[in-house]
Amino acid sequence: MAEIAAELVSVERVLWSGKASIVTAQTIEGEIGVLPGHEPMLGQLVDNGVVTITPVDGDKLIAACHGGFLSVSPEKVTILADYAAWATEVDVDSAEEDAQSSDEDVKTRGEAELRAVRRMKES
Repeated sequence: MAEIAAELVSVERVLWSGKASIVTAQTIEGEIGVLPGHEPMLGQLVDNGVVTITPVDGDKLIAACHGGFLSVSPEKVTILADYAAWATEVDVDSAEEDAQSSDEDVKTRGEAELRAVRRMKES
């Protein structure tokens, strides 16, 4: 199976680094899937998006991401997010409250967290 080095990093922490078979992310241009050998590119992440990493070994990983960038080289995909949290870490009640906030930044983080949780339940 082909693989590509991948890492998901937020301002606060490194969430994951390893070998993946595919990485998907929501960018302002649309959702993109990155497979090994993908053409180099740089993309801007949406403010309330979801990133999915399928490791070579292990279960699919799903994270809520708020802003940032996706960088792809032939050997590696790097996601640098302003904020990121694993779907498994999300407190759904708190995220629902945040999604109703009048503070736009808090609102979009809550929306991203809820989308990640929904995507996790679908997979």
